[in-house]
Amino acid sequence: MKEYKIGILGATGAVGQEMMKILEERNFPVAELRPIASARSAGKKLAFKGGEVEVVAVSEEAFAGLDVVLGAAENDIAEQYADAIVKAGAVFVDNSSAFRLREDVPLVVPEINPEDVKWHKGIISNPNCTTIISMVAINALNQISPIEAIIASSYQAVSGAGAEGPKELMAEVDALAKGEKYEPKVFQYQIAYNVIPQIGGEAFEGYTSEEMKMQNEGRKILHLPELKVSCTCVRVPVVRSHSVSIVVRTKEKISVEAAKAAIAKAKGCKLVDDLGAKRYPMPLETSDQDIVFVGRIRDDITDERGLNLWCCGDQVRKGAATNTVQIAELVLGIN
Repeated sequence: MKEYKIGILGATGAVGQEMMKILEERNFPVAELRPIASARSAGKKLAFKGGEVEVVAVSEEAFAGLDVVLGAAENDIAEQYADAIVKAGAVFVDNSSAFRLREDVPLVVPEINPEDVKWHKGIISNPNCTTIISMVAINALNQISPIEAIIASSYQAVSGAGAEGPKELMAEVDALAKGEKYEPKVFQYQIAYNVIPQIGGEAFEGYTSEEMKMQNEGRKILHLPELKVSCTCVRVPVVRSHSVSIVVRTKEKISVEAAKAAIAKAKGCKLVDDLGAKRYPMPLETSDQDIVFVGRIRDDITDERGLNLWCCGDQVRKGAATNTVQIAELVLGIN
């Protein structure tokens, strides 16, 4: 099997570290792994496949000779180095939101629209984590009848804010147990024993930037340019794995039985739906793996063409690192 030279931009962050883990897990044919990060991380050794790889300081020259660069850095870094990556001859599969809505950049979830990688011009975007989990959960319904509208509420884990999110949650729990005060630094309010109904800044008519992603990105992924989404994103004191409550309205009515059958067979999904046996998707069960669990499927009482469902998925893996690696596999014709 041919092997490839892979770079990871932002390799020392939480998603970059997960990308390295997933490349190893999936036996990705890596001839060279080049972790790339800020100058302060240069020279640091990272474990990979039983050995060590040395972090390279980011620069326009750092991408020379690479086949694919996996992006795990912030928007400004992705934007700064995208042209250099493409100029070096590599394909940039980027996890930031910098290029997601550009008309010349595919936005890909491999279980849904793998064919879109074919028209890339050097850059492919990985969607928002909550969007990925939600779209994987509902794609099988869209195959039966086009989805016209979505009403969603997300319950997003603290690790969605980066590696410091879980640390802050644990520190707050510890401080509160001792009767001590803890000043939040990562989140705008105390997250322990609390929920915060804002993720992202205000973007449109009272909706946050995070909330608008499900509509704007969902339209592009599902090829539904008229899709309407009303979304509320909430940060909850869960360490890992996002949960989403979704109501979908389809063009034609889909029965609960047909919905369950389709989701049970859908790529990337696992049907976990038995209310009597108290079996439904939960964050603890869905963490540290790549399948989106879907359950609580039922008719919507307010809309005769509506279906309710509940889904959970690991936002660090399938919502970020794994999806990015899967896109790279598509680009290179692996698996």
